[in-house]
Amino acid sequence: MGTPTTHILPCTAGIGLRAPHYREVLQGLPKLGWVEVHNENFFGGGAPLHTLLKVREHYPVSLHGVGMGLASTTPLANDHLIALHRLCDAVQPAAISEHLCWNAAARMVINDLLPFPYTAEALDHVARRVEQVQEKLGRQLLVENLSSYLTFAHSEMTEGEFLAELTRRTGCGILFDVENLYVNVRNLGVDADAFIKSIPAEAVKEYHLAGFDERDGCLVDTHSYPVSSEVWELFESVLRHIGPRPTLIEWDSDIPALPVLMAEAAKAKQRLEVCHACVE
Repeated sequence: MGTPTTHILPCTAGIGLRAPHYREVLQGLPKLGWVEVHNENFFGGGAPLHTLLKVREHYPVSLHGVGMGLASTTPLANDHLIALHRLCDAVQPAAISEHLCWNAAARMVINDLLPFPYTAEALDHVARRVEQVQEKLGRQLLVENLSSYLTFAHSEMTEGEFLAELTRRTGCGILFDVENLYVNVRNLGVDADAFIKSIPAEAVKEYHLAGFDERDGCLVDTHSYPVSSEVWELFESVLRHIGPRPTLIEWDSDIPALPVLMAEAAKAKQRLEVCHACVE
């Protein structure tokens, strides 16, 4: 496989751009470091793609996928890859990312991001599919760690070890979702320090931050609240170990006014600047 093209986001804070804010962003052109959108919302072209191309004139854009199912055992959907390739050609994104999960079985697609056991067999399977995607797109893919609500007894390695080996084999990067890690720490007892130390810092190209909900003592990755103080604290620890990277505020449910999102991004930017100063 040839070396995939790597695009670079500015090392500052951005926001997940959702439909309620399209008009306000294009009319006001607020100071946003960069924006991220969900790939699948633009596969149909038309007005949504036209709007995204207008946004792209003013801000770097990251494309974030939620429907590829890298760990599914069904073949990668060729129409999905074709549509993503077409979108990349149109938008020329600064980054492309996808979740480390499965979402399809027996010709049925499940609208969720589902975990799987971290085994050598699964690693071989996912690595082949990541290489297939990167070969098709001619671009590096960032793979995101998953929030989960169960573990598998027959896993042979941790998620961090799985991601580290995946990056070594394929040249893909890591989208480090700090809130997902915190959810797993609370729900599953994952060792946050061990996870952070297990992934190669040079492979981490982007961070995600979001808010969670709590239901019956379980944290649920809803992206419907501000970033919690605990996640901010974990983010600061991640920055100390790995260093500053482009950082996104995700907010997908109960989406607030744009100034609220921008205020969250400002908090992330301030922490990135402190980390930059320490590194320098």
